[in-house]
Amino acid sequence: MNEIRAITTFIQAATLGNLRKAAVDQGISPQAASQAVMQLEKSLGIRLFHRTTRKLSLTEEGQRFLDAVKPGITILTEAFAVARNAAEEVSGVLRISAPKALGTSMLWPCFAEFAAAFPQVQLDIQYDDHFTDLVSDRADVGFRGGAQPSGGAIARFLLPIQMIICASPHYLERHGTPQAIDDLAHHRCSGYRQANTGQLAPWSFQMGDEVIYREVRAAICSNDVDAEAQAVLDGLAIGQLGSFSAASPIRSGRLVPLLVQHVTRREGVYMYYGHRTELPLRVRTFIDFVIQRMADNQAFFLTEQELLALADTQSTAGR
Repeated sequence: MNEIRAITTFIQAATLGNLRKAAVDQGISPQAASQAVMQLEKSLGIRLFHRTTRKLSLTEEGQRFLDAVKPGITILTEAFAVARNAAEEVSGVLRISAPKALGTSMLWPCFAEFAAAFPQVQLDIQYDDHFTDLVSDRADVGFRGGAQPSGGAIARFLLPIQMIICASPHYLERHGTPQAIDDLAHHRCSGYRQANTGQLAPWSFQMGDEVIYREVRAAICSNDVDAEAQAVLDGLAIGQLGSFSAASPIRSGRLVPLLVQHVTRREGVYMYYGHRTELPLRVRTFIDFVIQRMADNQAFFLTEQELLALADTQSTAGR
């Protein structure tokens, strides 16, 4: 950096024909400017200027050096300007990695709102249900449902994921309501085929302080959570859906929660990114935007009060 400053001072002195004016332009003292040029001459082993008390002119070697370095310094100066703009303006490409399982039902409205608020940012969104990381995805910000991401990235917990057994009122009118876990064996159930393994995900049940897992025979299955949720909404099966898919239809009455005492919490939704001090402004702005709208957003999960009220209602109805 010292050599770059010295070269910049040299170029300004050659352009203005005056070392004092070059010093003012660079925001340094005349003594510092003179010292920088002398150090540059010493480093190069050549004399760059003819100096008199009134005049400063380039030597032949100085002119050749000026012609050689000026284009490179111009490119470097422009590169610094672009980098500084990235730190000062909300613009440029923003690469986002997210599971498809969360993309449509939960994350997309937030992405769309950000794109409308910051039109100078070009969103590059990659949906992939396989577990990946920021480096392999070449992403600025990633999202994950489940356990907290590892690998050195900063992980920000956004909200919990509950696994809720539910069915449409139409299904329950035709097939009845299961009163216990074992009753599920006599019902049509949906299944989610995991992207990493291709296997059907077992259903989870909270039993006191313990979570147990059971294989549930699927009458209809999919590797897409939105398709599974739609099958349950259409009355084709009982499903165990993530709260990000189920909370809104439950509140509107399109889905009925079942066996609420067995609802489990599967860690949560995390946003992860690199060290905050190294992030461009567009990335920091996006992170703050998501946190403001998504962190603990009760639109995507049932509160403890809601779960208790539902459990009490089902207990009363069962008596």
